[in-house]
Amino acid sequence: MLSVIIPAFNEEKTAGEAADTITSVLEAENIPYEIIFVDDGSSDNTWDMIKQASERHDGVRGLHFSRNFGKEAAMFAGLENVSGDCAVVIDCDLQHPPEKIVEMYRLWEQGYEVVEGIKEDRGTETAFHRFAADSFYKIISGATGLDMSASSDFKLLDRKVVDTLNQMPERNTFFRALSFWVGFKRAEVRYKVQERKAGVSKWSTRSLIRYAVNNIGSFSSAPIKIITVFGVIMLAVSVIFGVISIVQKFMGQAADGFTTVNLLLLFSSSIIMISLGIIGYYVARIYDEIKGRPRYIISEKTDEEVRND
Repeated sequence: MLSVIIPAFNEEKTAGEAADTITSVLEAENIPYEIIFVDDGSSDNTWDMIKQASERHDGVRGLHFSRNFGKEAAMFAGLENVSGDCAVVIDCDLQHPPEKIVEMYRLWEQGYEVVEGIKEDRGTETAFHRFAADSFYKIISGATGLDMSASSDFKLLDRKVVDTLNQMPERNTFFRALSFWVGFKRAEVRYKVQERKAGVSKWSTRSLIRYAVNNIGSFSSAPIKIITVFGVIMLAVSVIFGVISIVQKFMGQAADGFTTVNLLLLFSSSIIMISLGIIGYYVARIYDEIKGRPRYIISEKTDEEVRND
């Protein structure tokens, strides 16, 4: 059986259509399925739309978070609640074409354990958003050694891969990177990003920057290694100015006064504060992990509602 995981946040206009479209695609191909919507604490009527979809389709069920925990938590909640032999993660806005699920499933039947959805383009994104996204993936690819330049959350995972991801204990997760990191036999399916059926994107520039910082910090130690680079730069600058001062001393020339001192103090102080900020960020991440709080809290399930009637 194929499990389809659909994270949803304020998608009241698309949740019902997503359920209808994906069920019709899979039923036309005679693929046994279940569809799990994960409502990430939406403030609109998304949960009502999911409940209605579960009443229309026997294979649709939903999980409702007690508050907004983020897309990463929603995807892992889906992975931890699937019962299929493989699972696909797809966006609720239908920008990931549902018909590609069938192509992924056929590759899985051939023995592939991770089928990666690769973007051929980024749709109608603004030039700045595209530049920011490309920059982020270049940074994370360089930091991790994994090429995720065209990656997305749209992918199929074999049950073995799902179980492996579910065994990872960390609270701060990065689904795209972790699904690369685990390995397994891989294949690719290329797709073009579709226009949203309704609603607006939840990704602002601010949220993209926050997403980038959180995921780079959770999956790579490269930022903290930058501190060593800063130290080498400060050492080089100190040696240069030290040599200049000694030469001027022996030549009987007075070294430049307050300007040089001020510049050195400003430079070194900036490096120290940046280094402390990076260290503090990682200490905060360690603190979050040590607390051991759950990634998410499920307040309601559609199947529980049925049983309680």
